[in-house]
Amino acid sequence: MKPADLAELLALAAIWGASFLFMRWGAPEFGALSLAWLRVLLASLALLPLLAWRQGGGSLALMRQHWRPLLLMSFANSALPFALFAYAALHLPAGLSSILNATVPMWGALVAWVWLGQAPTAWRLLGLAVGFGGVVLLVWAKTGLSGDARFWAVLACLLATLNYAVAAMATKRWLGDLPPLAVATGSQLGAAAWLLVPGWWAWPAVMPGPSAWGSLLALALLCTGVAYILYFRLMTRVGPTNAITVTFLIPVFAVIWGALFLGEPLTLPMLGGGLLVLAGTAMALGLWPRRSPT
Repeated sequence: MKPADLAELLALAAIWGASFLFMRWGAPEFGALSLAWLRVLLASLALLPLLAWRQGGGSLALMRQHWRPLLLMSFANSALPFALFAYAALHLPAGLSSILNATVPMWGALVAWVWLGQAPTAWRLLGLAVGFGGVVLLVWAKTGLSGDARFWAVLACLLATLNYAVAAMATKRWLGDLPPLAVATGSQLGAAAWLLVPGWWAWPAVMPGPSAWGSLLALALLCTGVAYILYFRLMTRVGPTNAITVTFLIPVFAVIWGALFLGEPLTLPMLGGGLLVLAGTAMALGLWPRRSPT
């Protein structure tokens, strides 16, 4: 990987890690549904001109042609996960939410197994077991399996990551002929449509303050619009296997931002569970241990 690509990978991880910080700041004033709605609405308004400028009317025509799968994918890829993570931000530290977000590749391996019949190897099955063991440790350490709001917040994060995995498979199967930027833009537009009524209905009685609006703008423009551009650039330059390693870096930055700006501590169970999640994810992806070339 070239130094410029590595720099972009680190920048992307820092930006996506900061999204959990911005949700922690914005969700208490906007509420989960309104924050998620405005996030995808503003992101789509930022991505549409970029799509028209870079790829012309052809991509817009393809989006209209594939509007049904795009609308379904946008629910699983953006509308529901963004709302669930915004809800979790009301009850969980940013670092913990980001670690749970790292379970996406593990869910992806399970979805590929069930949906596409791609049975994992014994080593990858062990990775899934290790990763989910880490999740159980995190849930137990944070909530004691008590069924309180924190417990449901953890389940919300896991449901969000499961939807990310399903959306990835659906995109690969039904939207493979669309340019990535068109898929990103369409997913935000569709999510804005899905969340229009819930977001409007849940609008807060008291107008959010400047810091909450600033967090919303950062979520929409930086953590969604700019992040998508960086991610698809990396997918093109270094390939999906290298690009997916951002999954392992996001929790590092999220924990750092949470400690610096929110005073969130890093506990021993959280550290141990996080390491198990990341190790299991690496095994499930086949990234570790790497075999020597023959």
